[in-house]
Amino acid sequence: MYIIYFMKSNDSKFVSVYRSAFSVVTTEDAQKQDIAFWQSKSPLERLAALESLRQTIYGYDPAVTRLQRIFEVIKRK
Repeated sequence: MYIIYFMKSNDSKFVSVYRSAFSVVTTEDAQKQDIAFWQSKSPLERLAALESLRQTIYGYDPAVTRLQRIFEVIKRK
């Protein structure tokens, strides 16, 4: 295991980073790893992740949103 030490510019203390905590890969390898990861998940887990992303992107929170309580009466001809 390798440990990399960085010195903060505004401080004389060292910050350690464990090299085994991350890896450097090419874009092609990262895409292959992503595909393998998602193929290992069940369709239900994939849909749950997709729904989570949708809620994050569009700001939807089912616990907060409610149905509108305003009714409009219209007359039909």
